[in-house]
Amino acid sequence: MQDDLVTVGEAAEQDGLLYRIRRLVLGGDFPPGAVLPEAFLAQEFDVSRTPIREALKQLQHEGLVEIRPKVGTFVREPTRREIIELFQLKESMEGLAASLLARRGEVAELAVLRRNLEESEMASLTHDTDAYARLVHEFHWTIVRGSDNTKLVEHYERLMNQLAYQRLVLRTVEHPGRLEASTREHRAVLEMIEHKDPFGAESAMRNHVHASSREALSDPATDPRR
Repeated sequence: MQDDLVTVGEAAEQDGLLYRIRRLVLGGDFPPGAVLPEAFLAQEFDVSRTPIREALKQLQHEGLVEIRPKVGTFVREPTRREIIELFQLKESMEGLAASLLARRGEVAELAVLRRNLEESEMASLTHDTDAYARLVHEFHWTIVRGSDNTKLVEHYERLMNQLAYQRLVLRTVEHPGRLEASTREHRAVLEMIEHKDPFGAESAMRNHVHASSREALSDPATDPRR
């Protein structure tokens, strides 16, 4: 029993380490192409290099880093083709989530979405791109969690990690007129959900994600030659 408890504790500790390193990569502390030094990570999280290596292997499996033997570990950015394919999946998943949420009626997530939209409109008016990017993250995740489908949430989280969506949002919100357009698209999605129209909600969400993908793919940082 004691051995089992140690094993469970070690697994939980490794999961926590993996989560923290993943947040570090996705949060932009290390930009695409940057080296992730094992020694720095071990010191930062006060662990040996062994659990760091295990976490980095998992992040490579997720497509977030690239491990080059005898060279180092580097932050990886999706290729243009991968971004296209991941956005296609994102459109389907979020469309389904909006449809499922619309079927649930007046649930707690609706209050979160209404407040989110008010704050988004204010951030758009003041051109507070950092706040807007945070609100975008909350809006989409609220809808996915509001679908009340645990498998959808599980697969969506992996998708968003692979897409490195937060980095994309931080770039695209700087595009002229994108904040205002995105806010209108969010309002259209919320209105369909409030009207309990699952087909309208799915269509509005798909249109929004498609518009977001166009913005992401038009960004100069998304190299068209890749």
